[in-house]
Amino acid sequence: MREFLENTKTNGLSLSVILCILITTFFIFVLYSPSSSTISTQIQIHPTYSPFQDPPIKDKYKKCDLFKGEWVKDPKKPAYTNATCPTIPTTKDCFLHGRKDKDFLYWRWKPEKCELSRFEPETFLKIMNNKKLAFIGDSIARNQIDSLICLLTQQEYPINAYKDAKDRSRVWFFPKSNFTLMVLWTRFLVKGVEKGGVFDLHLDQVDENWGYNVSQWEVDYAIVSSVQWYFKKHYLYEGGDLIGCLNCSEDDHLTEFSVSFAVKKAFQTAFRYINGCKACKDMVTIARTISPSHFEHGTWRTGGDCERSKPYNEAQLKHLLATHNKSSIEWQVRNLQMEEIEHAMNEGRSHSQKFKAMDITKIMLVRPDGHPGPYWRDKKKKFNDCVHWCMPGPIDVWNDLLLALLLD
Repeated sequence: MREFLENTKTNGLSLSVILCILITTFFIFVLYSPSSSTISTQIQIHPTYSPFQDPPIKDKYKKCDLFKGEWVKDPKKPAYTNATCPTIPTTKDCFLHGRKDKDFLYWRWKPEKCELSRFEPETFLKIMNNKKLAFIGDSIARNQIDSLICLLTQQEYPINAYKDAKDRSRVWFFPKSNFTLMVLWTRFLVKGVEKGGVFDLHLDQVDENWGYNVSQWEVDYAIVSSVQWYFKKHYLYEGGDLIGCLNCSEDDHLTEFSVSFAVKKAFQTAFRYINGCKACKDMVTIARTISPSHFEHGTWRTGGDCERSKPYNEAQLKHLLATHNKSSIEWQVRNLQMEEIEHAMNEGRSHSQKFKAMDITKIMLVRPDGHPGPYWRDKKKKFNDCVHWCMPGPIDVWNDLLLALLLD
């Protein structure tokens, strides 16, 4: 991503100019191509976007806590399927790999004091007209952005403007809306140096893969998240000095810190960077709390599975938090994240920064039925994915909530 930006500057061309050239070339091709009539018909499926339409209704959710409520049965069909959205990653396309039950699709999130509307792509694109939105996080952040793209393509198809060699950091451009959507990939939010599968985490240094790019792109909205990578063994540094480790009980000479401690430090560092970033002035930062996993009978490599077919009720959730160690830790992490978001909000007021919380942890804790499980790849792979989410599936509510936060 950095090379993409620097090469653009070196050639004396802005991203906007490059995109204009691409778009102009495309329409010249359409105009003179023998099959131009077919292409034109496809383009005209979606109405031309106009920046002069009525603005979306604001304060729609002002008196409602979006994150307190329950899942209720909903007979409505999903907003998209693997037939209508060709961009679903194969590892999240659960039906492609043999999942038969569909009951997990027919639930909707019902806040206590309001109705959460389904995602409206036209409204979202109105808000994002001439804007840049960055998802800053790992593969779960990518899971949400892939859901968002499936929802948006009901209104407008994007141009694939950039992707890195591993298809982690990417940029999409929606020309009708002049909207740039990107994912800035980071495992930890802070600097991580890999050494044989184990990382040295510098808890007081931001990962410059996203830190550099969020300032260079002058992002308008950023969605910040990252936690699940902290549940592996890593070494922790502050001020360049080794202070301890995570998940390292065999290292008797080192202090073993909790995941909550490391995540708290990482979010402090990320928020401090954003608040001190001059190019990020007026950026709206939405911090998403931890997306819980639902492994039972083991973990990734030890036979863990997630075979439940419906949401937990309140009693089952209480039992889960009382008896399941990882779920209990994830809830502790969520609480610390909410504290740091509150601190960032207070600090941001003096820096023209706006912070919001997307508190999805409890919403998703009760959805053990929404993961790919064994339906994420060829059955020769002997471990289950109980971390990411099927598409379509419960993860689509994150984008319903995102739009609600933007309308608030």
